[in-house]
Amino acid sequence: MTHPPTLRGATRAALVALTLASALSGCSSYRPWINQALPADAANSGQGQAAHPALSPDTPPVVVAVTLSGGGARAAAFGLGVLRELKATTFELNGRATTLLDHVSLISGVSGGSILAAHYAAFGDETLTRFEPDFLLVPFESRLIREALWPARLYRLTSPWYGRSQILAQRLDELYGGRTFDDVRRRPGAPDLMITATDLTTGAPFDFTAEQFQVICSDLGATPLSFAVAASSAVPLLLSPVTVRNHAGRCPPPAELALPSAQDYRSRMLQRSTEGYRNAKERPYIHLVDGGVTDNLGVRLMLDRLVSAGSMSANFADVKPGTLRRLVLVTVNSERALAERVDKSDRIPTTGQVLESLIFGAGSRETQVTLDLLNDDLRRWRDEVERTRGQPGSPFAPDAEIHVVSISLHDVPDDDSRHSLLRVPTAFTIEARDVIDLQRAGAEATRASPAYRRLQESLKRLARSP
Repeated sequence: MTHPPTLRGATRAALVALTLASALSGCSSYRPWINQALPADAANSGQGQAAHPALSPDTPPVVVAVTLSGGGARAAAFGLGVLRELKATTFELNGRATTLLDHVSLISGVSGGSILAAHYAAFGDETLTRFEPDFLLVPFESRLIREALWPARLYRLTSPWYGRSQILAQRLDELYGGRTFDDVRRRPGAPDLMITATDLTTGAPFDFTAEQFQVICSDLGATPLSFAVAASSAVPLLLSPVTVRNHAGRCPPPAELALPSAQDYRSRMLQRSTEGYRNAKERPYIHLVDGGVTDNLGVRLMLDRLVSAGSMSANFADVKPGTLRRLVLVTVNSERALAERVDKSDRIPTTGQVLESLIFGAGSRETQVTLDLLNDDLRRWRDEVERTRGQPGSPFAPDAEIHVVSISLHDVPDDDSRHSLLRVPTAFTIEARDVIDLQRAGAEATRASPAYRRLQESLKRLARSP
């Protein structure tokens, strides 16, 4: 017996027909938003948005940076649990009660972590209560699929300038209320925001920061948060690359290009990457994909910039001498485990197993490389701070300390919970039970971290010293 098609099936059939009709009737010429050049006055002066507005003579004694890794909604939920724990970590400073989250001056995100990072930069503490119902507990992924099948969207998708990532950007724009980087900068108390994607041509990280956009002479301030997050989340093949226009040549070269050749490898690579964007005639467009392809932690480019300055003190040259007492970096790693270990069998791995191993296995190795670089950098920075703190002209107070806290989903204390959560898929929508468990796990992993407990003891000492 033949049953009539369901409404859903009939709708899909109609949409397929519309797709074919659109293809036969010609391609759409629709063009989505693309970044613009810096305004003439800013371009001619060689200045755009201040590179580090949070670091000024009025910088507070405690400066915190948080980086949120990729991993879809899994990473966003785990990261939200960490942010809530930072808010629950109270201490006394200058006779007043405050929290660690209140002192976050930079928040960085990659892919799924960028969704949360941009939301916190836009809304501050409201994120702690709004992000779960507004993103984590809504069928975000199924809505994307439905919207992609709308007739208007199907027709736009025939445009060579419009891809699946533009549909994602439009949904994200609703989440962020249409906010731009300028809107974040104008919000009182907002941290600097760094969103990392990958340059498809060079394989190098590309970050949505003032430094990067000055190189391409573009207006970061007018860039929608949704555009940057969609670029950072554009998983190759599943989503389309996001295109940025290179306006280099309309502005004087950034100051870093006038520096003598860097001596260490990382600084040379950073300089080479920067110089690669200066010829806009050769590279008028930059196509971006998921930031996790090059750095799933979202911290490598930040570290390279810190290293290229030559010293930790040079990175805080604008800070009033003797100001900084605690520098804190919190890295949140939400990468998942491999669903299958291909080295458990002598059979030839399937295509799916190969792709998963390349994406998650190789990505895990790169994460470990980044963490090892961070540990090496930390040792040098601590030596420098101990030598220079309290000295005339030094930005570091006599009791200055540097703390790095690495929080990983692999460090969740409970074995059963850890094994279960490490297998939550990388997707825009996950089970509601997993959303709740991941947030709890983020808070528990933070509290269980020995480095975090040392930081808490260090913060208590602030209240006992002037």
